[in-house]
Amino acid sequence: MLTGHPQNPADRRPIILTGDRTTGPLHLGHYVGSLKNRVALQESREQFLLLADAQALTDNAHDPEKVRRNVLEVALDYLAVGIDPQKSAICVQSLLPALSELTLLYLNFVTVARLERNPTVKEEIRLRGFERDIPAGFLCYPVAQAADITAFKATLVPVGEDQAPMIEQSNEIVRRINRQAGHEVLPECRALIPNMGRLPGVDGKAKMSKSQGNAIALSAAPEEISAAVRQMYTDPDHLRASDPGMVEGNVVFAYLDAFDEDRSGLEDLKAHYRRGGLGDMVVKRRLEDILQNLLRPIRERRAQLAKDPGYVLSILKAGTEKARARTETTLAEVRAALGLFQF
Repeated sequence: MLTGHPQNPADRRPIILTGDRTTGPLHLGHYVGSLKNRVALQESREQFLLLADAQALTDNAHDPEKVRRNVLEVALDYLAVGIDPQKSAICVQSLLPALSELTLLYLNFVTVARLERNPTVKEEIRLRGFERDIPAGFLCYPVAQAADITAFKATLVPVGEDQAPMIEQSNEIVRRINRQAGHEVLPECRALIPNMGRLPGVDGKAKMSKSQGNAIALSAAPEEISAAVRQMYTDPDHLRASDPGMVEGNVVFAYLDAFDEDRSGLEDLKAHYRRGGLGDMVVKRRLEDILQNLLRPIRERRAQLAKDPGYVLSILKAGTEKARARTETTLAEVRAALGLFQF
């Protein structure tokens, strides 16, 4: 059972901190990029999963109800894919005040110019069309993430390759705090990047995204999965089944690489497609069968859990209590290390 007590000294397993912004249900990109790893890692690591509702407000302050509603939606996705609340603490970011105070302290150890140079932040600013009209909370997102990571003293952070600059910025802040204190207060962490690269959107764009409407949700109905696979981009020059086709850059094959466990059969399929004689619909039917079989048990488990929101909320309460104890301990250590006034 999850409790609010500090970590048992006997439990020296590596600590993982990961999570998601609560802006909508999770999708297959999340599953490939992190969720599948989280389920496996909870067996051998101490893991905290952060429902990042405060960070979700950085570009959704106009719609706080959306952010609040999706706290439960993301939690349902976690549980449906196999996150075990007895092994992983699921916690709500905005209910952990130590994170906000650490963010405020860390802001004194980073410059605006450094934040603007962060490649991940620059790309997100471009995608959202902020130009110079950037919400301050959004620009400071890397600092808030550093507060999240260090508050739990996490040493492993599962992220996609595009998030690696955020981890480096967190470690820069850690080094500055430790240098200021004159001893190690906080550990550095490393990014745990999955072998599978970023899953493209069904429309062929580089990134699957809820906001761009090119994602397949983990809760997608059978007909939604079918429609998404049908509209996937293949090889625009593969006009007839008899034509040789390109596998590279072909969205359908990118998904097969991610989800088809019959690796030998997949290589045969690729060879057939390359030499010609294989229609796109044959390849799409194979992918649809795989995705339907993958998502069916997740969708059914999720629907069952959604019938008892009180149970899900009790999991969040227990996980948040455990996280609050851990983060407040770290905050006290950082305050003492920086020599801040206290009674």
